[in-house]
Amino acid sequence: MWAWNGHRDYELLDCGDGEKLERWGNYFLRRPDPQAIWRKTLSEQEWDRADGVYARSATGGGEWTKKKLPEKWEISVGKLRFQVGPMNFKHTGLFPEQAENWAFCGGLIEKANRPINVLNLFAYTGGASVACAKAGAAVCHVDASKGMTAWAKDNAGLSGLSDAPIRYIVDDCAKFVQREIRRGNRYEGIIMDPPSYGRGPSGEIWKLEENLVPFVELAAQVLSDQPLFFIINSYTTGLSASVLTYILASTVGKKHGGHAVSDELGLPVSCNGLVLPCGSTGRWTSEEK
Repeated sequence: MWAWNGHRDYELLDCGDGEKLERWGNYFLRRPDPQAIWRKTLSEQEWDRADGVYARSATGGGEWTKKKLPEKWEISVGKLRFQVGPMNFKHTGLFPEQAENWAFCGGLIEKANRPINVLNLFAYTGGASVACAKAGAAVCHVDASKGMTAWAKDNAGLSGLSDAPIRYIVDDCAKFVQREIRRGNRYEGIIMDPPSYGRGPSGEIWKLEENLVPFVELAAQVLSDQPLFFIINSYTTGLSASVLTYILASTVGKKHGGHAVSDELGLPVSCNGLVLPCGSTGRWTSEEK
């Protein structure tokens, strides 16, 4: 498992009984987590410290109960800064376990010693975009949500990257890639974080199990002749990390060689030494094993 343990402003204090207790800067959040089905370690008194609690509804969805929680606040992740806050569907605008991928991509970009263009698809609030830009890449950030894209611009500004070469595109990812193919634009790095299920702006239905392979095949067409990396993130329960290895090896690797590998991402639990699984990542790189 790839577990990131370099956070100053984020800490997974405890998890269990279907919940997790986290510190985000100066604030404590209590949220559901379907992976944490073992017993909690800390006392209920410790869990009651939470400034915000997200509770699921029996009819679907859920809502936050807030004590002294602001709408948004800033935290640091390594050399980067991000704005976080309680959102719908229990989210905060940042997935801290992804910092392991940000560090991985940033390291490859810094070592490449050549211009690197990165395409970040389903880019959300721009964690990977900011990290790659900080490492020196030119980034094309694509997400269908105007609000999330605006949030990504704010995050870039917080990290001192307001003038960095980041191009923000609000569009359906597949349609944008198709246009990039026609335009002849190419990228040395591709990152994608597709949803398990979703609907496009025209009502198109996305199901990861059915659409991921065709989409990876499509996106691979905008890789340059000297690609550096291709990253796929998946939060789909039941989809093995090995599946991502096979997809990357049989698509990107078949044409460009290199090496594909995958594993779970995780967050260390500070009170007991466990590591909470947080989805899977597949990584293809141009370097041979």
